[in-house]
Amino acid sequence: MARFSDSISAPSVLIFDWHGTLVDTHDAMFSAMEDMLPQLEELGLVERLLPEDKCRTADDARLVRYIRIFRRLHPRILAERRVSRTDIFNAIFGDDKDARLIAHKAYNEAYRRYFGQVKPFQPGAYEYLSALKAMGIRLAVSTNRNREFLDLELRTVDGGRWQHLFDATVCADDVTEYKPDPEVILKALKQVGLPADERAWYVGDSYIDMLTANKAGVSGVFYNGACWESSRIDSWFSHRDAPAAILDSFEDLIDLLALLERNEPEAFERSPAEVRPQPFPKPRPPEPRIEPDWHPAVVKLIRPAVILFDWHATLVDTLDAMYHAVDDMLPEFHKLQLMDRMVAPEDSKTPEDVKLVAYVREFARLHPKVKADRKISRTDIFEVLFGEDQDAKQIAHQAFNYHYRKHYGTVKPFEPKVRAVLEGLRRLDIQVGVITNRDREFFEHELAAVENTGWTHLFDVDVCGDDTPLRKPHPDQLLLAVQKLDYPPDPSVWYVGDSTTDVIAAKRAGMTSVFFNGAQWDLPWLNRIFPGTHKHPDKPDVVVNDFSEFWALVLACEVGPP
Repeated sequence: MARFSDSISAPSVLIFDWHGTLVDTHDAMFSAMEDMLPQLEELGLVERLLPEDKCRTADDARLVRYIRIFRRLHPRILAERRVSRTDIFNAIFGDDKDARLIAHKAYNEAYRRYFGQVKPFQPGAYEYLSALKAMGIRLAVSTNRNREFLDLELRTVDGGRWQHLFDATVCADDVTEYKPDPEVILKALKQVGLPADERAWYVGDSYIDMLTANKAGVSGVFYNGACWESSRIDSWFSHRDAPAAILDSFEDLIDLLALLERNEPEAFERSPAEVRPQPFPKPRPPEPRIEPDWHPAVVKLIRPAVILFDWHATLVDTLDAMYHAVDDMLPEFHKLQLMDRMVAPEDSKTPEDVKLVAYVREFARLHPKVKADRKISRTDIFEVLFGEDQDAKQIAHQAFNYHYRKHYGTVKPFEPKVRAVLEGLRRLDIQVGVITNRDREFFEHELAAVENTGWTHLFDVDVCGDDTPLRKPHPDQLLLAVQKLDYPPDPSVWYVGDSTTDVIAAKRAGMTSVFFNGAQWDLPWLNRIFPGTHKHPDKPDVVVNDFSEFWALVLACEVGPP
């Protein structure tokens, strides 16, 4: 619902943000972001990501974590398509201007492959802008877009009929700093010969836009074209930097100007009532992402006496080393005589598995999308490629280990709170262990290296890939772990892992399967990878999306029935 301050003054100039306010360039923007983010390591930006405890909001912290681990945008952002690259870079790099500049430059290189895909953000945008122009209000654009992109998009959008509407346009390469630096607004005001005061409105769709307006000393008008909930918008702003108005559409903008005219009859050359177009519909909210709701009633879960964790992509992040090793070993599949041992299409679980096998068979490397997603482990890759051929998988694991020796050593907690959760479990007198397909030489090094102090003292048992004849998804490693603990393999043993392989191993061992959804798969995708069919019957007992949810689940079982 539209809201505005009682003290807002009628505008002499409306300066607009471009993307997400006047135009929709989401297709091009998100394509460019998906090309750019995998370059973070080579750009030297991974270590410059903002620490999660320094992030402005919990959503920003989750975004930083996801980009650090997977080098791509969080699926919620891709589904909602509400935020800009400027919002993203400010969220993940904070006040590190140099890092933001490197990121913007890399983004622009990627955007050159896509820009030109532009359309009005809201139906009737041209008609509303023409009405504002007829009222005698000066119009301008201030954007973080580069001049080469804005000029082409301005010539392209709506058949090019917007070009005469604006008295000034200021782009990122016309000034020395990106927003939230106020120079993009101040330069536009200089071009139209007007002061930076409350009669200059900056209309934008993001927190960064409103922060920029505040720094420039002009009235910030939040255009809620993305249909954020009021409470969400309110949570972004303090009393000091709150926008002067929040509008859901350009129809709301004309309504607000008509109200202001009552107090200032001479404010406009022509009245809003005289020039306003027939109403156009306001933007529609994005289709909601279907979040995983695989959370059965806690009473159905047995209180855990033992909790076993997967290592990679559950407790820790070792994705960089893993993917480097996979890249090195796949070209050897011909020499290792593994190409002809891959599964037939009819034996694959999903159409995506069929495509993965076909691509590896033809090119001896992972499909670029699989590498960009960074959501599948080497164990799952080998399961997809070789199915039940244990000998082929053993050859592949040995080849992987040979190459992993050149890359391993860098290991980080998957989330900042992992250590605290492990320590908390021990205080609850729950025995804790690790089950990993990693060979012991790698695991022991990583276990000692994580967080510089090591986590060796946090586990009662660990079982590695070379400790048993068969690796996950076979249950041998899980069964060996409880044998070492002198505890029976029953549902009071939880196995927490991030892959279908982990779920299958837990179910075959007779244990409770907790799927750790660190990759943030949505519910339709979880239903695809856990179809519950006769051929693929194994499904997790519960899904948790992060360690906060996992800890809450454990505590709920603590107070629930024994």
